[in-house]
Amino acid sequence: VQLQACGGGTVQAGGSLRLSCAASGRTFSIYVMGWFRQAPGKEREFVSVIRWSGGSAYYADSVKGRFTISRDKNTVYLQMNSLEPEDTAVYYCAASSSNLGGSYYVSSLYAYWGQGTLVTVSS
Repeated sequence: VQLQACGGGTVQAGGSLRLSCAASGRTFSIYVMGWFRQAPGKEREFVSVIRWSGGSAYYADSVKGRFTISRDKNTVYLQMNSLEPEDTAVYYCAASSSNLGGSYYVSSLYAYWGQGTLVTVSS
């Protein structure tokens, strides 16, 4: 599975951005796909994930109510609204072929990663 992310940029606080991640290759094997982010000097953290078959989506508490994850065919989107300076980070899309159960937030369990896309939110 190959993942190609895009959509990052610079936006003022309160603004919106939409990230996209296109999957190719053995997409039929994907079980979950989602987003992590890494701010300067910090560890990579979970943002959101969606089940490939549809339905369940999960969010980090810090983005609930502001971010929405969705899927259309082989592309997963992350709509980010009401952005805050604390959202500034490199965002990575990731996918797993395994049912991660309640461990969907653990980055080391994801086998497939896209390149990062930088999101900068200015105050």
